[in-house]
Amino acid sequence: MNIFRLCGDMSHLLAIILLLLKMWKTRSCAGISGKSQILFALVFTSRYLDLFTSFISIYNTAMKIFFLSSSFFTVYLMFMKFRATYDSNHDTFRMEFLVVPVGGLAFLVNHEFSPLEILWTFSIYLESVAILPQLFMVSKTGEAETITSHYLFALGSYRALYIFNWLYRYYFEGFFDLIAVVAGCVQTILYCDFFYLYITKGQFKALKEMSFEGEETQPTSLRIDIV
Repeated sequence: MNIFRLCGDMSHLLAIILLLLKMWKTRSCAGISGKSQILFALVFTSRYLDLFTSFISIYNTAMKIFFLSSSFFTVYLMFMKFRATYDSNHDTFRMEFLVVPVGGLAFLVNHEFSPLEILWTFSIYLESVAILPQLFMVSKTGEAETITSHYLFALGSYRALYIFNWLYRYYFEGFFDLIAVVAGCVQTILYCDFFYLYITKGQFKALKEMSFEGEETQPTSLRIDIV
């Protein structure tokens, strides 16, 4: 494993931890797109069906279990435990506009026409666009809580770091997966506008403003105008 993949994985872990911490400490899922979280749960479910059939390493298995369990736990928090705080009025992106075309593309463009390979390809394609409902929601409300912005930045950084991972593997190992690279680049491009606003509006300084000391804590909101 190279440093870029490790940093990417850690950034992905950080994003999920920030999201869960935000919901659990504030007892609210306000500002979070439930549809994006459902899509991520679908991504990990379709990708890690080989969890019980193949073993690569303890690290690999642990990461798979974490992403699967955390994605379903997030969906549970949003639609069961903290359902009263879920903003369905602004979370209006049509998921079928993503799932159906991605499913069709996975059948047409894959490495091998087999069930597990098609589902893996489906997960790669779907992950590249799964954040769209969240970005659409931020665009509609015109702002995002500080912690939500950090979650999005960490999630986008994970995919950007994986691009460097692929470059490293191509140069030193001769490895190249066109499907994963193209999907990863698409996903990173979707975050570019958010990255620009996050950095230029001084969101790094906002890390100091995070506070989770009680249920009555009012989360800081950051103006995010995504075009």
